[in-house]
Amino acid sequence: MFHAIVFLPLVGFLIAGLFGRKIGATASEYVTSAFVGIAALLSWVVFFQYALGDAEKVSVPVLTFLQSGGLDVSWALRIDTLTAVMLVVVNSVSTLVHVYSIGYMHHDPHRPRFFAYLSLFTFAMLSLVTADNLVQMFFGWEGVGLASYLLIGFWFKKQSAGAAAMKAFIVNRVGDFGFLLGIFGLYVLTGSVNFDTIFANIQSMYAGEGAASADVALNFLGYALNPQAALTIVCLLLFMGAMGKSAQVPLHTWLPDAMEGPTPVSALIHAATMVTAGVVMLARMSPVFEFSHTALTVVTIIGAITAIFAATVGLVQNDIKRVIAYSTCSQLGYMFVALGLGFYSAAVFHLFTHAFFKALLFLGSGSVIHAVSDEQDMRKMGGLRKLIPNTYWMMIIGTIALTGVGIPGTVIGTAGFFSKDAIIEGAFSAHGAAAGFAFILLTVAACMTSFYSWRLIFMTFHGKPRATADVMSHVHESPPVMLIPLYILAVGALFAGFLFHDAFIGEAYGEFWKVSLFTLESNHILHEFHHVPFWVKLAPFVAMLLGFALAYQFYIRSPETPVKLAERHRGLYAFLLNKWYFDELYDFLFVRPANCLGRILWKTGDGTLIDGLGPNGVAARVVDVTNRVVKMQTGYLYHYAFAMLIGVAALVTWMMLGSSF
Repeated sequence: MFHAIVFLPLVGFLIAGLFGRKIGATASEYVTSAFVGIAALLSWVVFFQYALGDAEKVSVPVLTFLQSGGLDVSWALRIDTLTAVMLVVVNSVSTLVHVYSIGYMHHDPHRPRFFAYLSLFTFAMLSLVTADNLVQMFFGWEGVGLASYLLIGFWFKKQSAGAAAMKAFIVNRVGDFGFLLGIFGLYVLTGSVNFDTIFANIQSMYAGEGAASADVALNFLGYALNPQAALTIVCLLLFMGAMGKSAQVPLHTWLPDAMEGPTPVSALIHAATMVTAGVVMLARMSPVFEFSHTALTVVTIIGAITAIFAATVGLVQNDIKRVIAYSTCSQLGYMFVALGLGFYSAAVFHLFTHAFFKALLFLGSGSVIHAVSDEQDMRKMGGLRKLIPNTYWMMIIGTIALTGVGIPGTVIGTAGFFSKDAIIEGAFSAHGAAAGFAFILLTVAACMTSFYSWRLIFMTFHGKPRATADVMSHVHESPPVMLIPLYILAVGALFAGFLFHDAFIGEAYGEFWKVSLFTLESNHILHEFHHVPFWVKLAPFVAMLLGFALAYQFYIRSPETPVKLAERHRGLYAFLLNKWYFDELYDFLFVRPANCLGRILWKTGDGTLIDGLGPNGVAARVVDVTNRVVKMQTGYLYHYAFAMLIGVAALVTWMMLGSSF
């Protein structure tokens, strides 16, 4: 069963990728969707057995992955609660995306290739979440990066799509370099890349009063580090990898540009797979991060900054998919704050609920785009509520789940109400300056999240139609093959938090997580967040209402107000619209100098020096000599006779003088 869950998507990829042209687009769609669907059903079986049942952690061997000297790495499937949760998330969302894509990509001539890429993406993510060691995890990590490059740049004839795919690939390589260094560092510290061995060795080295007493544990950039500093550096390097894959500031710039891919790709990348890889990795490595307070503090600060940064940028975006993309970036910030606070279960809980409502929002936006002839600018929409009512209500459900609609102090609420609010309450109850900083930023971000989410709803579905008459005349509801996945995701967006909050972060925590997550005895956040003052529980609710009220005032009652504010505060508006100028800053600091250096090496180094003095220079001298020799070919007999006399004279002179030496 475990092998089928992981490798059925790979089989689908091979069939559609190698034989797609022979079997046709329809067969490719059905084969890949069926295989991923079977894997999803089996994943739910595993979830009930290992997460909600009594089954214990197992390691299922697959093959010998790598043998080099004393390093012996096997490919094995690590099955525990964290794995079971991620198998459900990845395969369930991927199945719905596959089915949805049958309708959305119906007119695309390259459907076999698209569905092959989707299945490859799914297999890579499954390899990552089932990894039993860091090398296997890195294999899945890079596989996800490759598949995302292929999917983002699927429409490769569009220059913007190719540029976005390249940007995602390059930015992720920056983070992956740190991840690799972190793996190397852990191997130096523990002598292994296997998770169980690493965790046992780290605990024996750093737990207790006499722990980590060695003078030097690691040399990094020429500095000899003591064990505690070494562990902190290793954790920060691992986090660097997570920053790239999960789009944390400052390695976030690739995520909004990934919208150049087809909308189902956006749902798959932003909801359940690639962007959650960093969260999964840090949760898996909780037995390591728990012993580095400094690294956890950095994670908290970066997460909080990302949450507020992305929320501010989302306020002014006009592309419907980019608004949701920045929402994803912001919600990932929430997850990393939870990880930094040692509230690992809340981070994974928010990952779990976020997969449902964010996939719902992305696929819902795809339904809108499909209805309005591929238009994505919300300023050219409006008045769609009665024309596509099913899509409208699905977007409403996704929005109330994202904004966390619920009644504070009760168990009545949508998915985001349970998971997002738990992180905010955890930030208040945690100790340290970073926790208070995170609580303030996350609460403000909650208000902004509500504002830009309802702004999207009001601009897209309410008010007067702003599209052309030709576009409005062709507006139509999506076919059932696209709507049914929305209905299923809507159920998760409404009820996933209510059904599973007790298991993830409540009284059933111990039975649910078993040994999947690790916290020190001094970490009491799971207990303390339940006892925060009522005003703390009320704060996200008030922030949500305030954001809704402002959006209603700006885009329903007084639509001219946002325009006036933008004109009055042009500098701030431009700052937010240009995403805090991160892209321009990177262009100035890295892209232009790299281009300049490359041009110098190309024109001066390669062209002038190497080619000029080397092949081109030698060839030019040969040409010069031959050009001069050719001039002697005049066609006059007396010229040739003169040349012969000169030759004879030279020969005689050489024989006379040469014989004396």
